[in-house]
Amino acid sequence: MTSPSPRTDNPFMTPTEWAYLAVLCALIFVLLPLALDGFRLNLVGKYLTYAFVALGLAICWGYCGILSLGQGVFFGLGGYCMAMYLKLEASSVENTRIQSTPGIPDFMDWNQVTALPWFWTPFKSLPLTLIAVVLVPTLFAFVVGAAMFKRRVGGTYFAIITQAIAAILTILIVGQQGYTGGINGITDLRTLHGWDIRTDSAKTLLYFVNGGLLVACVLAAQFVKRSKLGRILVAMRDKEDRVRFSGYGVASFKIFAFCLAAAFAAVGGAMFTLQVGFMSPSFVGIVPSIEMVIYAAIGGRLSLFGAIYGTLLVNWAKTTFSESFPELWLFGLGALFIAVVLAFPDGLAGLWRRHVAPLLTRRAKAPMPQRAATLPKGAPAE
Repeated sequence: MTSPSPRTDNPFMTPTEWAYLAVLCALIFVLLPLALDGFRLNLVGKYLTYAFVALGLAICWGYCGILSLGQGVFFGLGGYCMAMYLKLEASSVENTRIQSTPGIPDFMDWNQVTALPWFWTPFKSLPLTLIAVVLVPTLFAFVVGAAMFKRRVGGTYFAIITQAIAAILTILIVGQQGYTGGINGITDLRTLHGWDIRTDSAKTLLYFVNGGLLVACVLAAQFVKRSKLGRILVAMRDKEDRVRFSGYGVASFKIFAFCLAAAFAAVGGAMFTLQVGFMSPSFVGIVPSIEMVIYAAIGGRLSLFGAIYGTLLVNWAKTTFSESFPELWLFGLGALFIAVVLAFPDGLAGLWRRHVAPLLTRRAKAPMPQRAATLPKGAPAE
């Protein structure tokens, strides 16, 4: 008697999804580096940092039904954690000997801060910084999520609250100029553990590291999506009360999805700081948070890969419109968003899945019957 074969009805990734991943890897690691110069490739690297946020929104909003309008908060927290380490490394006693208080960041010296604040001290260590990049935003998301979801706050109310948190954090960062750099943010970042991140070769290497981390996050999100946890998240999105009556802790699952999206956004923020070389409150507030939601909406919030492609498309359009039509680019970007949402509610991924992919499948199958019909009478078919 043979043993039963293992279940294969829910594989980690379907053949189609493996193909999507292969295309994404080919685009990031082969086609774009070969086709673009260093400046444009660095721009794409910046776009990819936003893709981390869109990927988290695909899990949080698309699969769990939690619309967060404050993902810029977690993007900014991750970026500020990395920026604090880089700024401390650039603020050695030798580099700041002309200051009245050598050894502290320049903006602190300008604001009469005479000693390094206690919450800056852990960021002298690179390992602690890497832990803080993920841990600090995730803990903050946990506190916010627990406060909201345990009280069954959701839907529009939760979206408004996250938007308010983004506004509050922006005001706090700008107001505490002596500790955060204020409206200018943390700038003049030079080295990472002694490695100069300002050179073209460093930016190119960071681009590939950025792409590798994004692929790793895609695989992690895919694991969650295909697991029992992912099926519960989708069930909560569609019928939350039914899942609650079945005995599941709905609030705990929502907190997990929210924290996972925050962790993805934080990694993107840290890579943004490394790729671009600064971090400011302009990436924390309401406007960037809403833009990040637009990335996921246009690409398709129900698709992990669609969210990434949507991010690349929107930012490419933003750059192109702003270069060619500096006075009209906002209208062009708004028209792109409205057109996609009205015509294709599931985004570009839904357009591909419902129309383009079936058309390609039909065309791939069509030539064989046509070819058989044109064979001479009596000729063997291949």
